[in-house]
Amino acid sequence: MVIAKTWVLKKHFEGFPKHSDFELKEEEVPDPKDGEVLLEAVYLSVDPYMRPYSKMYMKEGDVMIGSQIGRILKSKNPKFPEGSFVEARIGWRTHSISDGKNLDLMLPDWPSNIPRSLGLGIIGMPGLTAYFGLLEICQPKAGETLLVNAAAGAVGSAVGQIGKIKGCKVVGCAGSDDKVKYLKDIGFDEVFNYKTVGSLEEGLKKAATEGYDCFFDNVGGEFCSTAMLQMREFGRIAVCGAISLYNDTEPQKGPYFLFPMIQKQIRMEGFIVWRWNDRRLEALTQLMNWVKEGKLKYREHVTQGFDNMPEAFMGMLKGQNIGKAVVKI
Repeated sequence: MVIAKTWVLKKHFEGFPKHSDFELKEEEVPDPKDGEVLLEAVYLSVDPYMRPYSKMYMKEGDVMIGSQIGRILKSKNPKFPEGSFVEARIGWRTHSISDGKNLDLMLPDWPSNIPRSLGLGIIGMPGLTAYFGLLEICQPKAGETLLVNAAAGAVGSAVGQIGKIKGCKVVGCAGSDDKVKYLKDIGFDEVFNYKTVGSLEEGLKKAATEGYDCFFDNVGGEFCSTAMLQMREFGRIAVCGAISLYNDTEPQKGPYFLFPMIQKQIRMEGFIVWRWNDRRLEALTQLMNWVKEGKLKYREHVTQGFDNMPEAFMGMLKGQNIGKAVVKI
């Protein structure tokens, strides 16, 4: 018998999450039955989607949703040998029993010099989001100009680098000078700090006077409305997230941009990465190869200790991280 720690949603978030919205609990985890495994969390992920999804899919008292890299401690399922590592969609738990339906084995022959935590980042869901959102929806061509906001985050930093691999001019927007420097260091052509620029419109125009062919939007709201006016004819917009809206207590209103979309014949499409789940192995293999080749660089913001999950989550929503935010057990 193992004693597991879990973080539950004590109270649905109203505006920005608070420590009092979470509760730390303990529970007994039995030995696995036939077809089951017992796994132990090694790294846990905190991601922006958890904020809106908690309202959409959870009730108060549920274990917080999320993914982790886990190690199989005991196995009665031949697909998951003891000692193997998995990506588990199992929530904020230190130990879990699973029948394997919410587990995926990590890539075989994982190099010893590449952290397993990247299975939650650039060689995991954020990397897959960048890969498919950019290549399938934006469909960038060499010589085109790509705009990425929240560019220093786990998804945005991957999008920009994949754009460079595909021959694009890449413009990034971030919220601190440290993030701007990081993005320039990993190869972005132009980067600006939206908090210090004269105006968002001015920053966008200065970075790409010719306008933008592709826009990967992680922010939504005012940024999306302003960027829409800078798109070129036949531009493509991948709508990945809307982090500027997640903590609002009242819905934002306008401005509306249907006329510019019509006038410039712009295609704008929202997506969820699991649409391409049948191509997961293909994409993870390519992402791993790019990391090995040095074409995809990464940075992680690591918080130590399971007890600090809420703090890590709220810090990520405040934009305190550069690269992927993870919690190490």
